[in-house]
Amino acid sequence: MMARVRSLSSSIATWHADERTVGSPLNDAEVMALRRTRLFGAAGTVVMTIGALGVGARPVVQDPTFGVRLLNLPSRIQTVSLTMTTTGAVMMALAWLMLGRFALGKRRMTRSQLDRTLLLWVLPLLIAPPMYSRDVYSYLAQSEIAIKGLDPYRVGPATGLGLDHVFTLSVPNMWRETPAPYGPLFLWIGQGISAVTGENIVAAVLCHRLVVLLGVGLIVWATPRLARRCGVAEVSALWLGAANPLLIMHLVAGIHNEALMLGLMLAGTEFALRGVDASVRLLPRPLRWPRERVDWLRWYPLTMLVTGTVLIAMSSQVKLPSLLAVGFVAMALACRWGGTFKAFVLAGGSLTAISVAVMAVVGWASGLGFGWLFTLGTANVVRSWMSLPTLLALGTGQVGILLGLGDHTTAVLGLTRAIGVSIIAIIVTWLLFAVLRGRLHPVGGLGVVLGMTVLLFPVVQPWYVLWAVIPLAAWATRPAFRSTTIAVTLVVGIFGPTANGDRFTLFQILLAVVASTLIVLLIIGMTYHRLPWREVPGSDQRDREAEAADAAEPREPPPPRAVRSDAYAESP
Repeated sequence: MMARVRSLSSSIATWHADERTVGSPLNDAEVMALRRTRLFGAAGTVVMTIGALGVGARPVVQDPTFGVRLLNLPSRIQTVSLTMTTTGAVMMALAWLMLGRFALGKRRMTRSQLDRTLLLWVLPLLIAPPMYSRDVYSYLAQSEIAIKGLDPYRVGPATGLGLDHVFTLSVPNMWRETPAPYGPLFLWIGQGISAVTGENIVAAVLCHRLVVLLGVGLIVWATPRLARRCGVAEVSALWLGAANPLLIMHLVAGIHNEALMLGLMLAGTEFALRGVDASVRLLPRPLRWPRERVDWLRWYPLTMLVTGTVLIAMSSQVKLPSLLAVGFVAMALACRWGGTFKAFVLAGGSLTAISVAVMAVVGWASGLGFGWLFTLGTANVVRSWMSLPTLLALGTGQVGILLGLGDHTTAVLGLTRAIGVSIIAIIVTWLLFAVLRGRLHPVGGLGVVLGMTVLLFPVVQPWYVLWAVIPLAAWATRPAFRSTTIAVTLVVGIFGPTANGDRFTLFQILLAVVASTLIVLLIIGMTYHRLPWREVPGSDQRDREAEAADAAEPREPPPPRAVRSDAYAESP
């Protein structure tokens, strides 16, 4: 008996050893380099977490670090804390770049290896104070207003709760009098959090971070499936999208509701496209299968379409721009049904009706109604340099001042923003018809539209870039796109925001940048031979072997392009 147990243990150990070799296409040197890269990025997020104790968006009252000697030390040396936060962010971004060696090559790391890396990088930030933004305190105040029976779309935190309320004190001054610009689903979730945590800021912030993790989980679930649908490698899409430093820094560390919006939108798009694909797989009559199986097959496309549309409509009840996904799913469905005007009206009308019904149910069940539609322009008071119309108006206004014509920035701003919105409408219409005619994949159309929306939107925050990056990561494979995305990620993620959205003196920022640069250069010198700053030894030979194996394999002819078929009209 003992001999059998030892034999079984030996077999299990051998299986685990073989699994590491067979399960991952990376060689031993690459696996070791991957592990060191993973630890290097995790060290960066740990340094960010420690720095956030000093320059993070800590609450004005109920600060758990107040009076604790070790935890309260970073707040007394803010320049050092700012340096630590910047250094940690740069370390994590550099680790992400090195991770790309194992995500974009001929031989990629496995999905489990990337999942473990992302989890290890996110874990330290779960206990960190909010970073780069104080928006989470606005979430708490607006949800508290709703739970008190007031309308958060009419009153702001100062009016609804009072200036001395524990939540209002942590809200930035410019947002204390403004109503909520978020959808009723998000505030409904916030009401549930407030009902559980009361006025405990730390518990409420942690609960909102759990909501963010739910959204990130949906992103991680949906992105590889959408990538597979578009013919893109899953690991490549996850690396560029879900593992993007912007997501880790702003959605997880910053606690923004974009995580929930994007997660619901992408998951809904995946379910809806399953229904679109299944709508052409119905068996022709006469059917030989049992009646139960036939009924299930005929209900499956409708179930997937309704589920996906409901999820997308729910995402729009967090933030409205995600509703664009319904249009691209509807055009993909109409294309499957033949691309005729009848198919266009039937697909567009049915999915629009489902979306409106979901919005009505959420507004009625939450008791918040449709007041959020009148507060969507609340954030327009911010003049963001990342918005092209806003940047153009600010530049034009400065030119007018220099020429002695006066300051007409506000008037020009209204004009440029209106032009930007008009251009967005034209681009959306054009891309929708491209999907209807079968010339563009709906995931690609959605990503391009969201990218143009971010570029031409009146107000753009650094994390808005993820609206476009994540869908496009599942569709675009050209090196130019990936290079641009990497450059935008590094510039926006590292140099765009300050450590917590508060204003530091110019001297503090310059000193932190110089110190961070010297520290990062020192780290690179110390780890030059241990981390994959260069090509990992042996990878070139393995790439040549992989290319030779691909060339030796017989290639199957590509499947026929099914854009429009008579079968689609049989199953509207």
